Amino acid sequence: MPCGKECGLGRPYSPVRRQSRKGTALSLSTPTRHECPSAPARPASISPARASRAGLVAAGLLALALAGCQSSALEDSLRPSSNPVTIDSVTRNDKLAELAREQHPRILATYGGEYSDPKLERTVAKIVGKLILASDDPNQTYRITILNSPNVNAFALPGGYLYVTRGLLALANDSAELATVIAHEMGHVTANHGLQRQQKEAEEVLAAAVVNDVLGDDPDAKAALVRGKLRLAQFSRNQELEADAIGIRSAGKAGYDPYAAARFLQSMASYSDFRSVSGATDASLDFLATHPNAPQRIELAQRHARTIGPPGIGERDRGDLLDGIDGMLFGDTPQEGYVRGQTFLHPGLGIAFSVPQGFVIDNSAAAVTAAGPGDLAVRFDGVTLARRTALTDYIRSGWVSGLDASSVRPITVNGQEAARARAVADGWQFDVTVIRAGSQVYRLLTAAPAGSNALLPTADAVAGSFRVLSDVEKANLKPLRIRVVSVAPGDTIATLAARMSGVDRKLELFRVLNGLAPGASVSAGDRVKIVTDR
Repeated sequence: MPCGKECGLGRPYSPVRRQSRKGTALSLSTPTRHECPSAPARPASISPARASRAGLVAAGLLALALAGCQSSALEDSLRPSSNPVTIDSVTRNDKLAELAREQHPRILATYGGEYSDPKLERTVAKIVGKLILASDDPNQTYRITILNSPNVNAFALPGGYLYVTRGLLALANDSAELATVIAHEMGHVTANHGLQRQQKEAEEVLAAAVVNDVLGDDPDAKAALVRGKLRLAQFSRNQELEADAIGIRSAGKAGYDPYAAARFLQSMASYSDFRSVSGATDASLDFLATHPNAPQRIELAQRHARTIGPPGIGERDRGDLLDGIDGMLFGDTPQEGYVRGQTFLHPGLGIAFSVPQGFVIDNSAAAVTAAGPGDLAVRFDGVTLARRTALTDYIRSGWVSGLDASSVRPITVNGQEAARARAVADGWQFDVTVIRAGSQVYRLLTAAPAGSNALLPTADAVAGSFRVLSDVEKANLKPLRIRVVSVAPGDTIATLAARMSGVDRKLELFRVLNGLAPGASVSAGDRVKIVTDR
């Protein structure tokens, strides 16, 4: 529910975004180093002048502050100790571990808090336990948290804090795949990559300060700065490749199929393609990327696996992983609202809107955004505004840069009070529509390159689709979940995909979730994943 001042996609801006269930601490193994994601940004005003291309809706339009939730972790399947060795006790005097503990609540807030599911926690903890027992230092202590986020991600912090999102778990098709991911993150920890990265970044920050503050626009100095950034990017790519090698070796030593790493890397690449607007990634973005490109990593992963043994070696343990993720939440939570094809619906806020075909909606931590062809983009969020404040006055209040004041006008959208205006800045044009529904005011910002004729038709369609949900509609909205089903005689990939609900491009998503290459088929008795709201 919206509260406080500003909210994005139904995520309230408040001291605590929402209270999470408290999990149980996992005693698994010890301190280390790895880079921390940046802390959430503070609130900022909307500035169309900072719009970027590739479907990012005017970068810097509205950054929302997120705060901490309660922590969570896993509990392994072994008998609990009366005097357990915990990560907090092991790393009590470790300064880098202390920094990680400070970051932990921010990580939870950024990634939706912890995901509590005892069955799934036991599945993940069992894998971690096997990896630790086979490690060179089984006395290390780790704390692993499943993050309640549909994003596909896993990372580690100093002190042995490991994180994996439920979005990543949904892509895994056997325990061996998940083992290689977790072992990869442990590899970052044991190789002290976080400390090395921190030192390298400090050097580059100093160099940037010298270039920007002292040398001004000197082209040679700017070139030196670019070279420095390239070195930093390469440094990070090398870390990823090193962690890949460590992870594959560790998973193989624990008895898992070492070729699982290459399979999972392929699944992640396929999912990235599935999520992109065009169906293909922009190769120009790989040059300064912090991770090596997928084909390179897959090839190297297969090469590392061959040093352990031929294909077929090691355990996959597919059944245990599928049992663990069966029933797991998929996509967005009820508190965040749901994306159903081209429509965003929020049962708590009681509103919905749609975007045109060809757009991909992203329900992110800051706002609902949608990217479309021709660099078109849409952003949706909400604010709490006094009823006495006219919407036209609100648009003119200074939060829109480049506003054409003469374009501000009152309108009505499906019976709701609204106002609309235009803005231009730095090669971009914007349509701004604000709509009052109940005690909340919702903002729809549509962006297009200057000269594009698609701005107004797109903005008209999006704003015109905004509506208030009926009580029956709100009651009928259910979250999506992963369901594991057995293939019956006569079933095909097409018939199984048709059983999915709440998602578009069902056949493509079914293949991606089940790691099925083009041309692959299923056999009676196989267990596969589908997505449904039932």
